Amino acid sequence: MWSYLQYKAIGRDIERERAGSQTERAYDLEGRLSQSGQQHDGDNKSSRTTDGQGLESSNDIAVGLECENDPFSPRDWSLAARSKNIAILTLLISVQAWAGAADSMANTSASMYFHVSKVAQNLSTAMYLFGIGSGCMVVGPLSETVGRNPTYLISTFCFLFFVLGTALAKSFGGFIVCRYLTGVFSSATLGINGASVKDQFRPVKRAFVFPIIAWANVAPPVIAPIAGGWIASNPALSWRWMEWITLIISGSAFVVALLFLPETYLPVLLDWKAKHLRRVTSDKRYVSEHAEHASFTRRLKQVLPMSARFLREPVIAVLGGYLVLLYILLFTFLSGFEYVFKHTYNLSDGLYGSCFAAIAVGATVVTLTAPGLYSWARHHTEYVRGAKVTPEFRLWPAMITAPLLPISLFWLGWTNYPSISIWSGLTACFFFGAVLISMYVGAYEYIIDSYGEHAAVALASITMARYLIAGGMVMAARPMFETLGVHWTLTLLGCVAAILTPGPFLLYRYGEKLRVRSPYAKSEGF
Repeated sequence: MWSYLQYKAIGRDIERERAGSQTERAYDLEGRLSQSGQQHDGDNKSSRTTDGQGLESSNDIAVGLECENDPFSPRDWSLAARSKNIAILTLLISVQAWAGAADSMANTSASMYFHVSKVAQNLSTAMYLFGIGSGCMVVGPLSETVGRNPTYLISTFCFLFFVLGTALAKSFGGFIVCRYLTGVFSSATLGINGASVKDQFRPVKRAFVFPIIAWANVAPPVIAPIAGGWIASNPALSWRWMEWITLIISGSAFVVALLFLPETYLPVLLDWKAKHLRRVTSDKRYVSEHAEHASFTRRLKQVLPMSARFLREPVIAVLGGYLVLLYILLFTFLSGFEYVFKHTYNLSDGLYGSCFAAIAVGATVVTLTAPGLYSWARHHTEYVRGAKVTPEFRLWPAMITAPLLPISLFWLGWTNYPSISIWSGLTACFFFGAVLISMYVGAYEYIIDSYGEHAAVALASITMARYLIAGGMVMAARPMFETLGVHWTLTLLGCVAAILTPGPFLLYRYGEKLRVRSPYAKSEGF
């Protein structure tokens, strides 16, 4: 709805301009007009000639930005408008990330209802993760073809239907299929949100925004079990209540996004501008480069092979390995906390679910440092507007917290005795939450700054790997904790974390040399 009004506003502006009723104007938030004191000529700075294949020609007039800081660009919309967009996007991400762990606390009740084992019931979470992993490679090219807004809205609309299917499923097979398709359609929101941030914010301001987006991705999966634990412990409430809650909050988020979320992908906005110019002037020469090349099939053919090559990039291997491990831990804890806390301290379902709050608090505390990261980034760039940020600068949060990951895992594993206070284990979980956000922010921003226009493919490769591998590990979580026990399971995972710990430090030292050798990376910050 909002993007439709945005589209119509661009058309009205061009009509008024061509009619000569307005001589001073500039685009402000989301394509609407405001007085600016700049004279505009529809054919001047926004036009150049092309033959539709990138070659110079006298036939076509390519529509582009008028100047470097053109208010038509989403990066130059008002701060209030962009903040509103990020708030809506955060809401969408949160409710769909919540869905991944929504029924984790109902494992026992659901397995009894469907007459399957607890390990089999873990397919509920695993299939959701597999769905995200299998869908994320498609949504990037799709959003770059039709725009971010329709990709978010259509996928979320379909997501709601399969959440409803999950809530009503009578058979285990139907339940699992709905969970998989719920994951497939949440892959758009969870897979391209970083691109939406890049659409609207320059490198320095991303230091403020990315911690918020990271929190929306990683905190809801550990907040959902808190509510789920208390619902599971209430005999008056069915285990399906978590699915209904997911449907209610997701439906509300969809309505908000439908009414107020604009299109932010600049090439699509330029498509709209060109289309209105053709309509108003009856001159078919107005085109945009994006429209000339916006083929979903072509983009998909480019992305899929490139994604496989990206997984061999040293930067992607190191940061991707860290994120894969963190997501393995995040989602195996959904089952593992039953052994770590419930069995050890004889907790009720409500109190056991509340233990996940320690991870959420740790993630939230780091997110609250976002203003400090922004100020640090401004100082790093000497307060120059639009300045580039060296990718290595983004690694500081990861380097500061990386040693805490193996420490927190060893701490959690080897203080897990009834004779030791539960607060010891909860404190370890707090530090895990802090590492989770810090590594997410550092990895995403480093990749975006390093790979520029190829960053979307690089992030899609990592997203696919971390969700698919984490989904597989979810199925191994219960057997691993039951066979090895809490102490040795967490020791094993802590050893893997210790091996990965030098990664951010090595990238800080050798990252620039690696980028020079890469065919996809840029040699300086974007």
